[in-house]
Order: sequence, then C-alpha cells, then structure tokens
Amino acid sequence: MLSPKKMKYRKSHRGRVKGHAQRGTTLGAGDFGIMAAENGRITARQIEAARIAMTRHIKRGGQVWIKVFPHFPITKKPAEVRMGAGKGSVDHYEARVRAGRILYEMEGVDKTTATEALALAAAKLPLKTKLILRGTDPWA
Repeated sequence: MLSPKKMKYRKSHRGRVKGHAQRGTTLGAGDFGIMAAENGRITARQIEAARIAMTRHIKRGGQVWIKVFPHFPITKKPAEVRMGAGKGSVDHYEARVRAGRILYEMEGVDKTTATEALALAAAKLPLKTKLILRGTDPWA
C-alpha cells in the first residue's frame, strides 16, 4: 500500500478540503482517465483497490498511472479507550482530492475496455467521478 517514506511531522490536523484543483487537471500521459467531480479524501486502501480493479479488467494490457498519493496521516485511538491521554497513533494515510483532479490515467487499450475498467475503479472510490477522454472538455 502507498505511504510516505519520510514526513516532517508525524501527525497532522484533519482540516477541510475546499476549492477546485489548481494542478493535475489535464491528462498527462494517458488517453483515458478518471477525474474527481467533488472534494474529498481517498485512503491508500481505496487507491489500491481501484488500481487492482482496473488492471485486472484490462488483463494487465496497456498502462495505468496513479496520479494521487496519500500524504496525510490519519490517527485513531484503540477501541474502548477513554477520552484524553493525547492524540492516537497513525492508523492510515489518505490523499486530499479537490474537484477537477485527475486520479488515474490509462492508455494502450481500446475505448470500450478502458471505459469499463475506469467505471469499475470509480465504483471503489468514495467520490463522484467523471470519465475523461483525450481531446474533449471534461466540464462540457
């Protein structure tokens, strides 16, 4: 699973995800992609589950790029522990995603296979998403 190698601070505040994506809004290498249509958070497990669903559907043909990375630590206290006594230990990592951000890209497969694979991946994610094709306007 994806997680950062080194961090400046081990724990962080949760915060909110506001606004639209400033970068990562266009297809870089692939011909097809999934774009986040709303703000939210995606855990490392969800990123991996979507990647597995895609690559299995295309039977490991073509190429897939993951365009998000889970940088932010999420802490959790153990079950049945009383309140207080400080912040819990790091449980998992998540990526903060803004609307308009490309999450995955794909190339080397035909259009129908790619759309089916990306639909399977989108079903694994907790956000509303859009299918993106090279040369088309995603917000049209």
